[in-house]
Amino acid sequence: MPTRRSLVVLAATITLVAAAPARAQDKSIVVASTTSTQDSGLFGHILPLFKAKTGIDVKVVALGTGQALDMARRGDADVVLVHAREAEEKFIAEGFGVKRYSVMYNDFIIIGPKDDPASIKGARNVAFALQAIKAKGAPFISRGDNSGTHIAEINLWKSIGIKKEAGPWYKSIGQGMGAALNVAAASGAYVMSDRGTWVSFKNKANLVIVVEGDKLLFNQYGVILVNPAKHPHVKKELGQQFIDWLISDEGQKAIAGYKVNGEQVFWPQRE
Repeated sequence: MPTRRSLVVLAATITLVAAAPARAQDKSIVVASTTSTQDSGLFGHILPLFKAKTGIDVKVVALGTGQALDMARRGDADVVLVHAREAEEKFIAEGFGVKRYSVMYNDFIIIGPKDDPASIKGARNVAFALQAIKAKGAPFISRGDNSGTHIAEINLWKSIGIKKEAGPWYKSIGQGMGAALNVAAASGAYVMSDRGTWVSFKNKANLVIVVEGDKLLFNQYGVILVNPAKHPHVKKELGQQFIDWLISDEGQKAIAGYKVNGEQVFWPQRE
């Protein structure tokens, strides 16, 4: 007859054996990222390549940059990949992130209706374009969601000394890039977008690019491991493995190789 001790040992052994496969299978990380990287289709291109290389499954939660960083502050993500450098550096200074790595860039563009009521189409000076939009009271849609695109837009208004709330022409919707483009298309308004989302956006309707090429529209993305000293459950080895792959030759080539309708929408950049 088995003793009580032997039964306890047997039960513990069964528990360990049952738990081992679960631990082995849990080779995954959570990445809090931007709607632009998701909506552009970039993750759909690069993540299968990363999983084939490492076996690591990446679960993306696509939010505005501010919300993604807040999610990481709560310890609900292992890695953040966002595009608002000042906010990223603050996140690290507060102790929530380990180190920022530049990964890639593209640019912001001003989108507007073909009839161009502000007469700015073809301008390469974003300050002139925004001043003209305000002067003519042409409708402008803002994401208003504390995303990287929204933060960049607000900084542009500030840089030229314009109060965005100056009239009914300016509408803040508190939603993502796709929703902002849809509202602009429906209302014949101007809107600022990242290029990746715009190229992938299918409901362009009467909208066209009206302003591009200004150096102030540079849009850089960074990736950061959430600090395990703040949140010990962070999967630091797997998270760092993802970061290392993104900035490796293979990862950078994968980013450069992603195209939408033959058009490259992100350019690799590591520092």
